[in-house]
Amino acid sequence: MTRFIITLLFDMNANMSSTNLHDSVTLLGDLSAQPSKTLETFPNPNPNRDFHIHMEIPEFTCLCPKTGQPDFAVIYLDYIPDQLCVELKSLKLYTVSFRNEGCFHEAVTNRILDDLVTATQPKFMRVTAKFYVRGGIFTNVVAEHRQAGWQPLPRVDLLAFESQSNTRG
Repeated sequence: MTRFIITLLFDMNANMSSTNLHDSVTLLGDLSAQPSKTLETFPNPNPNRDFHIHMEIPEFTCLCPKTGQPDFAVIYLDYIPDQLCVELKSLKLYTVSFRNEGCFHEAVTNRILDDLVTATQPKFMRVTAKFYVRGGIFTNVVAEHRQAGWQPLPRVDLLAFESQSNTRG
């Protein structure tokens, strides 16, 4: 049973690498990859549908540009891709590359958004940086990008039907 699963996964990877879909992804599987400002992308598997990608980066670190003390944050990335999606390992190496850089919270949040928008050209993207307390103050920075002319589809709130359910328990 285990041998079959391993073989199946190997065959799936062989099929994926034979297509051109992932030719631009070079960092994935590279054990020697170092932190870098390079963001790799891959083609959106379903560009005809608006779908929401949510990522949480819980270990973001940069340095205070004045004191050199570390600043820690959770970065939330929400986006609706157009033709490209960001590859996760390159995103990880990208965020780690800020570890020894002095950055104001507002500046680094906007830089992350700008770099991701440049790489992926999404329909919509929001970067939320929730920095941990510094000097008794929590800082949250939210930066957004919206592709010209793009409008979100109306939100469907399925929880709204719960109280109106005709099933009684």
